[in-house]
Amino acid sequence: MTSPEPAAPSAPSATLPLLLEFYTDKLGTLLRHQAHARLVGQYDANNTYQYIINREEVQLTWVSAAIADAGAALPETSATAAVEPSRGKAADAARAIFEADQRDAQAFMDRWRPRVEAMTNARHRNMLRVILGETREQQRFFEQALAGRTDLLGRRAGVDGEATGEVLPVRWIE
Repeated sequence: MTSPEPAAPSAPSATLPLLLEFYTDKLGTLLRHQAHARLVGQYDANNTYQYIINREEVQLTWVSAAIADAGAALPETSATAAVEPSRGKAADAARAIFEADQRDAQAFMDRWRPRVEAMTNARHRNMLRVILGETREQQRFFEQALAGRTDLLGRRAGVDGEATGEVLPVRWIE
């Protein structure tokens, strides 16, 4: 009786390092967006950051599951993002943040699209394509914010104009 052949790993040897690097890069983006959400107070823009942060948390869950399926642990990473504090008027500071995030989104897509398209694992390639597509959607949000749009996530039913006021820079106040 012959012994069964060992099971093939779920991710080829080149896929796991790519997934680990992608995870680390996307986590850095999430941390920057969390920091930027604390600096952008305009209600509609802040809500857009909350939406983006939520999607990035979901994306990281997908990538972490793929890493775990390959039998690896998540990389050790720093829990904070270095963000330059805003200076000057709130509108000017927000504009600088939107510009930086728009550029970062483009750089992320430029950096990852060729590597994702070269992947041989179709499941992981398609997952990362979805994340790149959502990164492009985020980039459009930043472009629209730079153009002065406030209906970034759509228009509110029965409400004319934009929401007034600003959100607080921290979630809980005691």
